[in-house]
This record gives sequence, C-alpha cells and structure tokens, in this order.
Amino acid sequence: MVILFDIGNTHTHLGLADASGIRRRADISTSEWFLGSAKRLVSEFVGRRAIEGAALCSVVPGCTPLVHRTAEILWQLKCLELTPKTLRLIGLNYPHPGSIGPDRLANAVAARCLLGAPAVVVDFGTAVTFDVVDRAGKYAGGIIAPGLSAMTDYLHEKTALLPRIKMREIKSAIGKSTEQAMLVGAVHGYRGLIRELISELKRELKVRKLPVIATGGYAELIAAKLPEITAVNPILTLEGLHLVWKAHHDEADGH
Repeated sequence: MVILFDIGNTHTHLGLADASGIRRRADISTSEWFLGSAKRLVSEFVGRRAIEGAALCSVVPGCTPLVHRTAEILWQLKCLELTPKTLRLIGLNYPHPGSIGPDRLANAVAARCLLGAPAVVVDFGTAVTFDVVDRAGKYAGGIIAPGLSAMTDYLHEKTALLPRIKMREIKSAIGKSTEQAMLVGAVHGYRGLIRELISELKRELKVRKLPVIATGGYAELIAAKLPEITAVNPILTLEGLHLVWKAHHDEADGH
C-alpha cells in the first residue's frame, strides 16, 4: 500500500491507497508533528499493513522534513514530495509555479483525471479556492476568496451582538432571528458567490458547460443546491496525490 500525507495548516489528512484507490483515511492535528507524537499516530493508522510507497503535499514547510524523516524511520522509504517539478499528468500554464500550493496541484490532477479538461475544483477550506485546468489540460491559475467560517467568525469577533454560528441549511431567504439572518447571508450568499465565479470562468474559458468538482469542509452543504457543481469529493487531494505517485511509479517501471 501507499501512505499519503496531505499536510494543511490545521490538519494532516492521512490516506492509505492500493492500486484501485484510497482504502483508508484519517486526520491528525498538524501540530502533532511539532509535538513529536505524529510518528506514533501515523504508525497506529497504518498498523501492520505493508507500505511500498509514500507521497506528501504540504503547505506547512516546517512539517515537510519531519514527514520525510518519519517515512524513512518507519518504512525505510523516500517520500515523493509533490512540487511543480514532480508534477505529473497535467501541464502548467502559470508564470510562477513555485507559488502554487501543492494541495492545489493535487486537486487539479484529480479533476483532470476524473472530469477531463477543462475542469474546475472548488475547495471549501479556511479560504475557498478555485483551481482551473484549461482546455489543454494545464493548470491555468485560480481564484481565492474568504472561507465561509472565516467570514462568519470575523463577524462574531468584530461585532458585539452577532453570535458565532454553526453552518447548516436554511430554507427561507428572510431570517427571523439574528442567527437565521447570518445563515441566510452565509449559505445563500455564498452560493451566489460560487455561482457567479463559475459563470465568469465559463466566459473566460469560452465554454457552455464546465465540469466543477467540490471538496473541503463545507462542500456538501454549499453544493446541495448548486447545480453548477458536478460532483463532491471529500478526498480529492489525497486522490490527486496518489495519481501523481502512481505516475512516478509507472515511470520507474518503464511503463
């Protein structure tokens, strides 16, 4: 099996994959790498399974060498790190590839392989990011907007009377309480943001139909009433990372 590490600012998403895809996943706090307990947690996640390969994408540079070291200690493996130089299966149409988050590259690879080209990934994280694969199958750039929880948390922190809210569906467009009013603004308003940005991308790419795949924490909630979103895949980044690992493995085998 292959061990996959998607290292984000808050969580590290772990995946175990075989030839047919992701078979097991779990999350640990990214802070565990700095506290020294991540190696034990990763070892427990893997158990007695035989590991033949390892791959990582990281947006936390301080964690990256710790993950490499863990793969060496636990399985005597060199961990493939996803960067613009190790990228496979898609090209790059971007002036400064080193500035692209590796998780965004993994998402773009998965979208290209699952949906073809052109395609768009919408990742609902701390920020909501759009990543675009153009007609030629190249990563072309994207869009970054404030995340849903970042927006509502900011309202709570900067105003005396607005509460912290838990995201959920709300049917009415008229809030009958402060919480409901905030939910309308957040959920309905956010769908409007996503819809308009997808519309702009269609115009830019000169296409009538544009496959869009959503991932991240609020993907299912927001996508529920957005027909513009083709699919929701919560493990998209891990799948993209695994596809890149497989491409490297096939190259090494001469395929």
